[in-house]
Amino acid sequence: MHTDFWLERWEQNQIGFHAQEINAHLQKFWETLNVPANSKIFVPLCGKSRDILWLLSLGYQVVGVEISPLAVQSFFSENQLEATITDSGVFQCWAAEGLSIYVGNFFDLSNEHLNDCLAIYDRAALIALPPEMRQQYVQHLNNIAPELERTLLITLEYTQHEMPGPPFSVDENEVHSLFAKTYVIEPLSAEDVLQNNDNFRARGLNNLMEKVYRLSKRPDVIS
Repeated sequence: MHTDFWLERWEQNQIGFHAQEINAHLQKFWETLNVPANSKIFVPLCGKSRDILWLLSLGYQVVGVEISPLAVQSFFSENQLEATITDSGVFQCWAAEGLSIYVGNFFDLSNEHLNDCLAIYDRAALIALPPEMRQQYVQHLNNIAPELERTLLITLEYTQHEMPGPPFSVDENEVHSLFAKTYVIEPLSAEDVLQNNDNFRARGLNNLMEKVYRLSKRPDVIS
């Protein structure tokens, strides 16, 4: 999606994608990734997700990227965090203890920004991108951070023509197409969540599956 689309969504407070609660899948499945304590976790397109706080509470360091300055400002303000703000290339970096969030475009990230990150938590990044950008997203990650060994990925599956994204439908076949060359893909959960989502029913959906995957870097491609 174009940058202006997301900036406008935040400015108009059209942020139905923002969850107030800590994601249940994150809490249930994160430990299955066996990420060592104090590791750096990358959270792409992080918005003002409270999931960041949960990861910090476990002793992890978190690196996020978010296009909207308003989202990042809101995150720090709503959680009573004092930010140290610095310039980092084309980004503005908002930092607190154990946390750095880069304000800018994901595709402008370099290896310098994700240095030492070991794992990814992706609840809302891949499904936020239209089909033509999802391959670019994965390729950019592979290019700038080949050391990212593990991912907890959450996707949605629905009949795409019933509703324009975002969020977009990303089915299991596409997950394999995007990641199978470099990751072992393990499905962890598949749940019908339409009855719990009035907004999606109102938008015309007749089916909605939420799926969770664990991705582990193949031994032959670990740098």
